[in-house]
This record gives sequence, structure tokens and C-alpha cells, in this order.
Amino acid sequence: MNESFSGILWLVVMFAIFYFVLIRPQQKRQKQRNAMLAALKKGDKVITIGGIHGTITDLTEDEVTLRVAENLKLKFDRNAINSVKESE
Repeated sequence: MNESFSGILWLVVMFAIFYFVLIRPQQKRQKQRNAMLAALKKGDKVITIGGIHGTITDLTEDEVTLRVAENLKLKFDRNAINSVKESE
């Protein structure tokens, strides 16, 4: 009985370590990313996952239009936004 309890305890400890090292931090990053995507607004300067820098000129629930040059606008999926640039 002592050996089976020890085996179960070992599994519980391993799961706890796995949870706190891998699962929990990933959930926290995903929650932060979702909040950032929800807070996007016109005029925000952003960087896409591909490294394109631009300013949001129009956005819908699924898409974002970025001005990347004087006469060049590109449309991206909202999930393609990697980060919002800090105000300079």
C-alpha cells in the first residue's frame, strides 16, 4: 500500500510541476494577448507577426487595415498583430 501511495503522490507532484512551469504561464500569455487584441483602436502603431510596422486606419472584428507608407494600406487578420508600439 505504501508503494502505490508513493507512486500516486509522485504523479501528482509531476503534474503540479508541469502545470506551474508550462500550462499556467502559457494561459497567462494568451490572456494578455487577447486583451491586447481587444483593445486595438484607430491610430495605434502596431507591429505584425511578420515584422511590418504600421498605423491602424480601420478595424473590424476580424480585420485590421494598416497604413505602412504614405499611399499604401494593407489589410491583415486581427490575429496577425504581434504588439502595439509604445508612445514615443
